[in-house]
Amino acid sequence: MHIEFRHLRTIQAIHEAGGLARAAEVMNITQSALSHQVKGLEEQAGVELFVRRAKPLKLSPAGHRLLKLAQQVLPQVQALQDEFSGLREGSTGRMHIAIECHACFEWLFPVLEQFRRSFGEVDVDIRPGLAFDALPALLREEVDLVISSDPEKITGVEFIELFDYQAVFVAAQQHPLAQKDFIEAEDFRGQTLITYPVERSRLDVFSQLLIPAKVEPALIRQVELTAVILLLVASNRGVSVLPDWVVREVKYSSDYITRPLTKDGITRRLYAAIRSEDREKPYMQKLLQLAGQEARKLQAA
Repeated sequence: MHIEFRHLRTIQAIHEAGGLARAAEVMNITQSALSHQVKGLEEQAGVELFVRRAKPLKLSPAGHRLLKLAQQVLPQVQALQDEFSGLREGSTGRMHIAIECHACFEWLFPVLEQFRRSFGEVDVDIRPGLAFDALPALLREEVDLVISSDPEKITGVEFIELFDYQAVFVAAQQHPLAQKDFIEAEDFRGQTLITYPVERSRLDVFSQLLIPAKVEPALIRQVELTAVILLLVASNRGVSVLPDWVVREVKYSSDYITRPLTKDGITRRLYAAIRSEDREKPYMQKLLQLAGQEARKLQAA
């Protein structure tokens, strides 16, 4: 037996209309064409689908079985059609984000909160890009956007500038290094350095300062939350290096100071990496727009 979607729609329409004439009108076809379709379906099934003696027209037991199938399948088909329509129009889709900047969780959440109000049908997920190779995952379409400070030349990938930030030294007010105008690599010798729990190569203090200078702190303490890092620093349990916007945005204590790294400071740029083919998708454009707005707020703070 070969059942098509039009057969399921026919059975459902006749059941809901209570007769061939009304169903044909609803389906915008002639009653003759509808009768022919029903007859052909009954011949395939080998059983009657309607009790024709009843008024209004009623389904036979076999017809009810087919109606049950229609009621299960047709809503799923319609949902799929709506989803495909949304994909074409750019109102639905997937936005899986990988973050190579640990501190960016706090910056990104306000962006996503605004984003969901405009594109609530887009499936949003966040994956710590520090736990895997985010850019290869972007090419494999496992993620759709990567927040990174390390742009690369990759065919099919665009790095869109978000904002610049300075990596700054953070210490308690009573710490001896608080008396200095700026902090150099040698100043970290003998210090307890409090960092996020990520590889050294992904931390600005190591990649931009300590590794090139071949300087090793006395102890490295890894802490997950920015708030806890700042509380430990304010309690003089160690020193840290954080993006300047993080320190401005998360001011849990006034008992710590910030100083530039080196006399000229260390400035980094944050990027959003996306596949070039996704650049024109409306929800991608919206997210990048909101990210840019939030970036300007950070720089103006």
